Amino acid sequence: MEKGFSAKEEKVTNLGSELKTDKKGIAKFLKGKKFTYTLPGKKQINIFGSIVLGLNLLLAIIAIAYFKNDSVHEFIFNIGR
Repeated sequence: MEKGFSAKEEKVTNLGSELKTDKKGIAKFLKGKKFTYTLPGKKQINIFGSIVLGLNLLLAIIAIAYFKNDSVHEFIFNIGR
């Protein structure tokens, strides 16, 4: 038993190349373009993580205030009308 790719898989890729058709629309426009995706840096990950955690904390505080404080409950109830 050989390791790696088998000859059978190579035959499948050869069949796929025969079925290629001309691309239309945006695919035709982007055919020659090369786009690369770069992973976000550590600073960007920390900024987005902080924003998400901050908004979740704010939502939790508002939910607790809604159930514990009657004036907040009335305020949100009146806005919803």
